[in-house]
Amino acid sequence: MSELLPQNPLAPHDYWMKKALDQAIIAFDEGEVPVGAVIVYQERVIAEGRNQRETLNDPTAHAEMIAITQAAEVLQSWRLLDCTLYVTLEPCPMCAGAIVQARIPRVIYGTTDPKAGACHTLFSLTSDIRLNHQSAVMGGVMAEDCKAILQEFFRQQRALGKK
Repeated sequence: MSELLPQNPLAPHDYWMKKALDQAIIAFDEGEVPVGAVIVYQERVIAEGRNQRETLNDPTAHAEMIAITQAAEVLQSWRLLDCTLYVTLEPCPMCAGAIVQARIPRVIYGTTDPKAGACHTLFSLTSDIRLNHQSAVMGGVMAEDCKAILQEFFRQQRALGKK
């Protein structure tokens, strides 16, 4: 899991988002909504997460929540200072709240979430100055790839009469 940043510094966000997409693909194969996340600290992946709500029967088992818990364990601190969260889908209100609570300074996401996006689309929790911490947020990294896997998952689910 501890992987170094590639030598080409021109595309680090794409590199790390690809790692998050790898987690989304695993979620897809497991029948979960395909969202993946990684947390990078000192140019290394220290945590990975993917949606596991169905597998764990846990409504909080979002990719970001799992990655945040892993990262806190690795760093032996709930304060995830100097970390960057890469996630394939814009975080929801629960995950955005956890990002603020964990003090994650940077969030990079793939595609927007028009139904639950809490970083830019519906809410701006991660940049709300009324809260005790804010995160710099950038969306749109590998957005088409991140969107495509979600669209394919839900297309298949509808064909099966689900979701």
